[in-house]
Amino acid sequence: MNKIDPKLLKAIDYEYPGKRIEIVIETDEFTCLCPWSGLPDFARLRISYIPAKVCVELKSLKFYLYSYRNVGIVHESVVNRILSDLVKNIKPKEMNIDATFNIRGGLKTTVRAEYKKR
Repeated sequence: MNKIDPKLLKAIDYEYPGKRIEIVIETDEFTCLCPWSGLPDFARLRISYIPAKVCVELKSLKFYLYSYRNVGIVHESVVNRILSDLVKNIKPKEMNIDATFNIRGGLKTTVRAEYKKR
């Protein structure tokens, strides 16, 4: 698989739609490729959100994140793309994505993006 596939994301009903909770999903196993060198970039990814009517199904999220594994993409685009795809899929009240990429060339990068429903 050499492309990011948002169709892998599935939603499940949130059984308490009036109750405000925060869901936090973390992994140390996110990978993508540097678009210039082709070398792997590894990151700690943290997704936190306040559901409205549905939640992301975790197995589908795992396979969606795996679809980045062989894709050349810059760090900023990773975070913005994940945020965009998840917001389209589950329409949360709020969502934050943080990705802390491992040190490469002496530089450590953390990229953050957020969404708040108007």
